[in-house]
Amino acid sequence: MQSVETRRTRSSRVFGGAFWMGVTCAFVLGAAGCAHDVTEQRSADVPAVADLGPVDAGSVPRVRFMTAQQYSNVIADVFGSDIQIGTPIPPLMRAPDGLLSTTAGSVGIPGGQLMQLQRAAASIAAQVVDKGDIGKELPAHRSYLVPCKPKAENAADDACAEKFIRSTGRLLFRRSLDEAQVAGWVGEARAATEHLKDFYAGLASVLEGMLIDPMVLMVADTTEPDPARPGQRRLDAYSMASRLSFFLWNSVPNDAVLKAAESGEIQTPAGRARVVEMMLSSPRLENGIRAFFDDMLAYDKFDSLAKDGMVYSRESGAVLKDAREQTLRTAYDHLVVRNRDYRDLFTTRDTFMSPALASVYNVPAVPGWAPYSFPEDSPRQGILNQVSFLALHSHPGRSSPTLRGKALRETLLCSVVPPPPPNVDFSAVEDPDANLHTARERLTAHRSNPVCAGCHKITDPIGLAMENFDGAGQYRTSEGGVIIDASGSLDGKEFNTPQGLAHALRDHPGLPTCLVKRMYGYGVGGATTTLDKPQLDFLNQRFAASGYRVPDLLRAIALSPAFGNVAERPAAPLPAIKTTSLAAPGAAVE
Repeated sequence: MQSVETRRTRSSRVFGGAFWMGVTCAFVLGAAGCAHDVTEQRSADVPAVADLGPVDAGSVPRVRFMTAQQYSNVIADVFGSDIQIGTPIPPLMRAPDGLLSTTAGSVGIPGGQLMQLQRAAASIAAQVVDKGDIGKELPAHRSYLVPCKPKAENAADDACAEKFIRSTGRLLFRRSLDEAQVAGWVGEARAATEHLKDFYAGLASVLEGMLIDPMVLMVADTTEPDPARPGQRRLDAYSMASRLSFFLWNSVPNDAVLKAAESGEIQTPAGRARVVEMMLSSPRLENGIRAFFDDMLAYDKFDSLAKDGMVYSRESGAVLKDAREQTLRTAYDHLVVRNRDYRDLFTTRDTFMSPALASVYNVPAVPGWAPYSFPEDSPRQGILNQVSFLALHSHPGRSSPTLRGKALRETLLCSVVPPPPPNVDFSAVEDPDANLHTARERLTAHRSNPVCAGCHKITDPIGLAMENFDGAGQYRTSEGGVIIDASGSLDGKEFNTPQGLAHALRDHPGLPTCLVKRMYGYGVGGATTTLDKPQLDFLNQRFAASGYRVPDLLRAIALSPAFGNVAERPAAPLPAIKTTSLAAPGAAVE
């Protein structure tokens, strides 16, 4: 009980003071008002003459909570992947721009969640130093996570505590701790050790306090005067390191990136270019790519997705888990390992197969994950025709052309499909007449209501082209005894098969433009606005010139002046990308 009470005493000071001050700053004053004012200047090289984007472009400094996946990655990268963390950070609400990560700057944490964070921090700290709440020894971690041994395990050792606090705090806070901070944490360790008569329990108390510190849980942009632009500001070196790292790795900077920040190298064009190349060649890039596409494709919805087992007997939890994994593996392999055109991700027949998915795709199963290519005569082409997209955007017991068309428009083309008006009669699609055998027939009847026709003209011509796949993503040729008509159109491009839709989407100008918008917003931590239009125009040109290679887009974003320059908060959000879709008055796709 002493260990628990000591941690509670330490934690109450953090939660009662600094934490709530941080929460108030981030969520009452707003992110820009909360960004720290670092007044010291550092020398900087003259900007490189290479065309990196509009020199006066900038992004808004923000403060945001880590996502659950980022927190998990941080703990794994700092302490090892075998540290168990539970679920200390709850799922976020999806932002209007379609990304979870950009929601994190406008959320609140209720009191119950604070206690959940504290319990997780206590558990992590105990594992790191191999101490349970009642002194129970845990699997060995301290031998390599604590860089020294105390003179006596039952007494304080300021020198050893300082070594741990400096090295661990530097990684968790993503910057070197100043002497006052180090002295404060060492004092906390000493007091806890004297109270508990256990050096490692005292160290755990301090580590718990670090893990619930707002400047660890929050990604806060700090700024400084920009020597290259008198009167203007830029991210300071540590914030640049964090922004790059969360963008490319979805985690904290490692030692090499922090050293580039500490030396100021990361603030020079050549230095930042060296760091970015190092990060792009790191194995951690896979985590970053997977995190971005998991976010963009709204795969967090898989956590609560369920199918009617009476209708889809093959669609188990293992199948849904592997469906998510299949698309993420396909994306990383196609875009990074093979460095192929982003647009071809929607027409490629190359993917990966697991035994659980093989039964749904009706292909031979092999142990584990293995590369697989669908044959030329297969209807499966591109990630749009993989189980992940098809099952995620369907009802529990039936397919949904409307949901699929809406997801394609909003997720991949950055369009906005208006919500259905109130009091719409859905009986034609939810409890259809027995004479309406297929989804096409039911939706035709539903669109006879002029109130419904406008929105459905936007979604249904796309979604109906995927009706050869049922609500579980399994292939079929008929529904209700009637041959399925998979014809459709996408903004003037007509087709008759799912493969035709794949090629129409691949050639749609909004597909790469949407990716640029999503990826830039993801990188700077907020939804794009009117302020970002010149930067987005530049990035679109560079993306096209590179042959739509994603690593080149990552590089262009990370090296652009806008990525580190500070700009004032704009008044208006950037309008959604327009399409040429025909819609009813009042239901235009914007």
